[in-house]
Amino acid sequence: MLIGIIGAPNKGKSTLFSAMTLHDAQIANYPFTTIDPNKGVAYATTECAEKSLGVKCHARNSMCVEGVRMVPINVIDVAGLVEDAHEGRGMGNQFLGDIAAADALIIVVDATGKTDAAGNPCDACNPAEDVAMVKNELVEWVAGIITSHMHSITHSPSGLDALEGVLAGLKLGRADIEAAAAKHTLPLDKIEWNDDAVHVFAEELLFSTKRFIVVANKYDGQGAEKNFAALKGSLGDKVEWASAAIELALRKAAQQGLISYTPGAAGFSIIRNDISDEQRKALDYMAAFIKGRGTNVQNIVNRTVFELLDSIVVYPVEDENKYTDHFGNVLPDAVLVKRGSTAHDLAAAIHTDIAKNMLYAIDARTKMRLAKNYVLKDGDVIKIVSAAR
Repeated sequence: MLIGIIGAPNKGKSTLFSAMTLHDAQIANYPFTTIDPNKGVAYATTECAEKSLGVKCHARNSMCVEGVRMVPINVIDVAGLVEDAHEGRGMGNQFLGDIAAADALIIVVDATGKTDAAGNPCDACNPAEDVAMVKNELVEWVAGIITSHMHSITHSPSGLDALEGVLAGLKLGRADIEAAAAKHTLPLDKIEWNDDAVHVFAEELLFSTKRFIVVANKYDGQGAEKNFAALKGSLGDKVEWASAAIELALRKAAQQGLISYTPGAAGFSIIRNDISDEQRKALDYMAAFIKGRGTNVQNIVNRTVFELLDSIVVYPVEDENKYTDHFGNVLPDAVLVKRGSTAHDLAAAIHTDIAKNMLYAIDARTKMRLAKNYVLKDGDVIKIVSAAR
């Protein structure tokens, strides 16, 4: 699973990325701080199955802290998009390919309205214009890919086959292309689309397959609440607020042993007495801001994974009685699968040979035998029985 962080320059993208991942991304108050994409790992959090089973897990592919399972998610932060980036303006479209494989997109805007669409300072800019610009650039990029191959697409005996080949790098399936075309009654057998049709198709394809959420960052700044309310009015549940800078500061303070802080928490405790007056003043400010609400950064990760991408967590085991793997590790792996996935899909995620030779599954909680087409539930602990060794 890959989440892409995008947006206009100087909106706090790299700060949000660093807050999510604790990766040392370059952060500065000027456009195009990020040139090469930053790549890191964030963690989606959920209650570990150890709590309901009354055991202590030995997490292997993830982490478990006080009964909270932390499942790793790949995150990429790319250079800021500016208007006409698809034509080479700013950093150009060199980085758009970096997010082609993303399953979901987080579009970051400045909730204070103190930076324009190019990342330069301004007094009262509208964050909604940044959202429109970023979405338009993405659509223009996809439309440009199609248009540049239109000659070969038009002359192909199967327009669908040709289009599927052209868009292969965008992590799209054949069914996605068919659904987007059908939505606007665009023929796929013989494709002779004009520019308007290409753009309509590109927009439908992009935003029906690439789930996105808008993050109104810098929520601790002046004017942020008003702008967030306006965004909420136009985008509804597609927008969330965040204070990435405070989250990053708290995570670093915890890393340095100054405070005890759990990502997503609405409070923290100071655990060292030798902090300076300046540090205490900063911590007091951050404590007042997050009281009762947190910074919302961890919620954004969780919502992206579990709501936008409709994922659940399941725990494959080899011993359904002890909930262990071959080496005796209790609940070693937490695996993200799409809601609606079957036991056979889980087997395929473990190994193709196991899936190919799968006989049945066992629900480790109830010890009941399950068919290969059993639909997995969140928190399931499953043993796959296969003829493969």
